[in-house]
This record gives sequence, C-alpha cells and structure tokens, in this order.
Amino acid sequence: MSTQPEADWRLFRGDGSQRAVDLPPAPPWRRFTPESREASGATPLPYLISKEHADVVNAALHLRRPLLVTGPAGTGKSSLAYAVAAELGLGELLRWPVNSRSSVQDALYQYDAIGRLRETTLSRDRGEAEPSIGTFIRLGPLGTALVPGRRPRALLIDEMDKGDVDLPNDLLTVFEDGVFEIPELVRLPEDIENVEVHTADHRETVTVRHGQVQCAEFPVVVITSNGERDFPPAFLRRCIRLDLPVPDEDRLRAIVEAHLGPGALDPAEEILRQFLDRRAAHELATDQLLNAVFLRGGGVDIDARGLLDAVLHQLTGTV
Repeated sequence: MSTQPEADWRLFRGDGSQRAVDLPPAPPWRRFTPESREASGATPLPYLISKEHADVVNAALHLRRPLLVTGPAGTGKSSLAYAVAAELGLGELLRWPVNSRSSVQDALYQYDAIGRLRETTLSRDRGEAEPSIGTFIRLGPLGTALVPGRRPRALLIDEMDKGDVDLPNDLLTVFEDGVFEIPELVRLPEDIENVEVHTADHRETVTVRHGQVQCAEFPVVVITSNGERDFPPAFLRRCIRLDLPVPDEDRLRAIVEAHLGPGALDPAEEILRQFLDRRAAHELATDQLLNAVFLRGGGVDIDARGLLDAVLHQLTGTV
C-alpha cells in the first residue's frame, strides 16, 4: 500500500471546493499529440508477439491477403495493425471502426450532393465558376487505402463482427479486385478525365482518372474480431487467420516493462497476482493491468476501497 499523503493523488475531493490542480502526466498510451510524447521522452513501444504469430502476419504480407485477427478483448488485436504499419514504414494507419450502420460504400467514398448543389447555386448567383465536383468527394479509409502509391498503405478494419451480417460479403469484390468506381465521376463528360478528390487523411488530395480507383499494391489490411459471430466461408477463404491468445504471466511481465519501464512491477507484484486470479474467473484485458500498475507507480493507493475493483472489473456480464 502506498505511504504517500492523501493530497498527492486525490485530485478530486467531491466537497464542492474549487482548487487549482496540476494534472499529473498521462499514461504513455493516453498521450495523443506528438508534442506531449516528445516532452515526456516517449518512444514508439515495441509490440510483443511470439515468432509463431509473427509468422502468420508475414504469410499475410507475402500473399497480399487481409489478416483476420481474433481473440478476447485486450489481447492487442488493434495494436498489431499499428505495429505493422510503424515497423514497415507504411505511413499513418488508416482506420475503419465498424458499427451496425457501416457500409462498404461509406468506407470507399462519400459524396456531398447537397453541399455541391448549394455551392453551385451560390457560384452562379455571384457569376463565378462552379466548384469542381471533386471538392465534394472524400475517399473513406478503405478507398484511401486503395489509392495507388509508391508503397501500400495499412488499413485497420476494427471489430468487423459489429457490422451488418452482409458486410463481409460486400467486401469480397473489393478484396479480390482491388478496384472500385465512383459513379458520380464516371458519369462526367469524356473530356473531364482527371478529378482531384480528398482522402481520409484530411491533408491531401489525389487524382482519380475516369472515376476509377485501382490499387497498384494491395494494402496491408488487418481485420479484428472479438469472435461474437461467424463469418461466411467465402470471406474467410480470402483472409489469413490469426488467433491471439490471452497473454501468460511471462508475457504480461514483458508487456508491463515495455510500457512502463523495467522494475514497474516491483511495487505491484500483488496486483499482478490479483489480476491473474481474477482473470481465471472473469474476462479481463491486459490494459487493465497496465492501468493498475501505472496508478500504483504514481503513488495512488490502488488498495483503497473499491478502487482496485473499479480498475480490474470484468468485461462481460451485467455492469
């Protein structure tokens, strides 16, 4: 149990008294700007993966097939995509978080027809040239990943099992052919061959010729699934399957040291023991252990009533 004074870590008192408080540094995995990372001396963290599982990733890279990563929550499925993109120098990872309303159409591109009508009308009223249709088209994460470039892009399709039951089948043609059309551009007059459109990066535009986007190299695609439902055989046939297991004690120790530094578990061995005991009965995630160890290292009395239960709460069942 921490011996530091109560005022050291209890920033919020719940007594209605306003006070100026300097928030302590956030955990390394909760720092979002390059400036905050540089100020803290943070460096990209290694992704710890067994040789056996890394070989499956390499198979997907060689075959230019999507990598379907399954496993319980907190096993590092999404982090794997970031690790592959960083290690192979594929630029900023493109991310498509799937939900029940997701469609392949939106992941490929979006067209703001209403915005174009409004701006065209205003331009005509002012006697100005009409804006290009490309101004109102933005490629989605999947569409941006298919833009031909010097090197392929990396795309994370996160939690595919949350999508509509038809979503995997809707992806088959795109995965097989690596091409899609933008009908609004295909219908343009023949003398308009090239149109500049926005990308999902929000920082640049690319040229679409004759309304078609055709990849030169199939992107590095990582698809995650929590195993909540099965996928159709035709979809599975086009993927390389990787099932990430729950990390054992040795790997948990390595993960904590990679994120929080050597010796981070020295004052928190009993937290690791409790985590392992609780995980045997309920589903827990590795980042919950990291949260608990980080709090202990920052002088927080993680043994305070209810605090450990709040941090190491089970992920399934009634909340």
